[in-house]
Parts: sequence; structure tokens; C-alpha cells
Amino acid sequence: MGFSRADLESFRGANVDDLMPEHPRLVFVGINPGLWTAATGTHFAHPGNRFYPALAGAGIIPRVPGFSAGLTEEERRMFLDAGIGISNLVHRATARADELDRAELRDGAARLADDVARWHPRVVAVVGLTAYRTGFDRPKARAGLQDERIGGALLWVVPNPSGLNAHATVADLARAYAEPARAAGIPLHPQSTDATPTQSSAERAKP
Repeated sequence: MGFSRADLESFRGANVDDLMPEHPRLVFVGINPGLWTAATGTHFAHPGNRFYPALAGAGIIPRVPGFSAGLTEEERRMFLDAGIGISNLVHRATARADELDRAELRDGAARLADDVARWHPRVVAVVGLTAYRTGFDRPKARAGLQDERIGGALLWVVPNPSGLNAHATVADLARAYAEPARAAGIPLHPQSTDATPTQSSAERAKP
């Protein structure tokens, strides 16, 4: 699956629904949807994003889905059945996260606290230290488990899996993502050494 620049621009400002089980144990919270995510309706869907390879590398999911083409219902069920949710601080799609202003991130953090209180997960993992520092007004925060809770849940901050965050490898991301998963009681699968989509998903993702 491929998109032209005009195709992607048509999704600017669109919202992407949360992927949320009825009783989540662990919720990953991205910064905001990219245009590719908005086009596919799948969080972290850009082909260069390392989110799903890192989850598989950590053993949080058993395999890497064909995410750049959009998750299938079976792949969505893989997350829902495991009690794993995905949301965003800001729901408005942009080409880059730095198009968001401080007020949007602050408003998003306040809304997230209300959402988490309603979802009742054990753990929330905010994906992106800079966005966390801005949105939660914690300019000196470091990655990892935070002293504060959100909506009653333990709060982690983990590295951004975007390809722009080049100094963090998939292995680095996998180690960081495994920590909140363990705290949430997510059973980890034997770690995957394959950071590419499965055969059927890869075939589905072809133009």
C-alpha cells in the first residue's frame, strides 16, 4: 500500500479512534496520529516506525503485524485479547509531532487523565519523553517509571519509536517497552528476532 503526498495531506486534522479493550491492563499513549496513521486508521502505522517491531522484540506481541497497510481484525484482536490499548495525547493528525503547540499537549494530558480514570488500566506508558515533559509540565522528567500516577494507573515514559529517533534501536525500544508490560502483568512471549511483518501480512501490504 502506498500513498501520494496529496493522499496523505487529505488526512491532515483527521482523528483516529483509540484501540482499547473493555478492560485494558496496559495502554500505550502516542503523541498524535501521523498522516499515514490517519490514512490507515492504525496507530504507529508509518512504514519507518519501530513500535510494532519493538513490541514483538519485547515479547509483548507474538509477531510483527503488517501495520503499514492497517491492522486486520485478527491483528487488532491480538491486542484487545491481551488487554493492550493504544491512544494519543492529541487526536489531531499532523505530518510531524512538532506541529502541535504547548496548549494542545497540555489539554491532551488533562483529557488523558480523565480517560484513564474511566478505562482503569494498571499501567499507562506515554511514548515520547519530550511530549510528556511538555504536556504534563514536567520539564526535568526522565524516561522510565514516574513518581506520579495518572487516573490511578502507574505511569511510565518510554522512548519514541519514530524513525526520526534514530539513536534508539529496536532492541533499546524493546527493553524499554517490556518494563511497563511486566508491571501491567502482560505475559511476554518468547522474544521475536524477526522485526519484519509476517509472510501473510507482508503480502497483504504490497501495492
